[in-house]
Amino acid sequence: MAISLLPTGSWAALAIAWGTLALLSASAGLGPFRLSRGAFFALPFMLAALPLIFTRPGDILATFQLGPLTISISGQGIVEFLTIALKSWVSVQVALLLTFTTPFHDLVDGLRKMRMPRVIVSTISFMYRYIAVLSDEAGRMMRARAARSAHVDGSGGGSLVWRMRVVGGMVGSLFLRSYERSERVYAAMQARGFSGEFRHMHGRPLDAADRAVFVAALAAIALFEIAGQLWLPHA
Repeated sequence: MAISLLPTGSWAALAIAWGTLALLSASAGLGPFRLSRGAFFALPFMLAALPLIFTRPGDILATFQLGPLTISISGQGIVEFLTIALKSWVSVQVALLLTFTTPFHDLVDGLRKMRMPRVIVSTISFMYRYIAVLSDEAGRMMRARAARSAHVDGSGGGSLVWRMRVVGGMVGSLFLRSYERSERVYAAMQARGFSGEFRHMHGRPLDAADRAVFVAALAAIALFEIAGQLWLPHA
């Protein structure tokens, strides 16, 4: 939230946020640049802000014709696009640091204590628990396809349309198998007393040290946001 509220063109603030994440990643044993490399998967989603370059008013840097249209590139649009892209890149690194350093059941407990709707928490828990089952099922279908293939490399020959039809049939079959298995798993869980929420015995309350770290982190984030709003945009 602190990163998303930074004003446009807060390059120094974003650099400080990235440097802090690199230090935290290194102290967690992940290496200083693992988060940076992993966050590039969000690059295609950042392209949604690309039209800002051509639609924002401001100083015109270049103009070119695209058929009957005259398209102009503004400096303000470039600044806003780069700001959004860097904010997204740094924010994804924050999420990656959380997931890399926090056990999954603690994340789920955190969502539950933040009063996230129970059905969403349960769906996330089921997804995490059974994604490996779906991967194994898909792997068995791929091996069966390769075993029935007329080619050594398992390509199966045929035209592109034929291969697309085969892949579509495999996806549909995987969906039906997953749906049937989910029904069986849910019936078995209900038979064991499942009431719509996972329960466990490893939860622990916050102690004084945890609260002190939490307050210190909030204070640091608040100071960072104040500096980002008042001073860092002009640095």
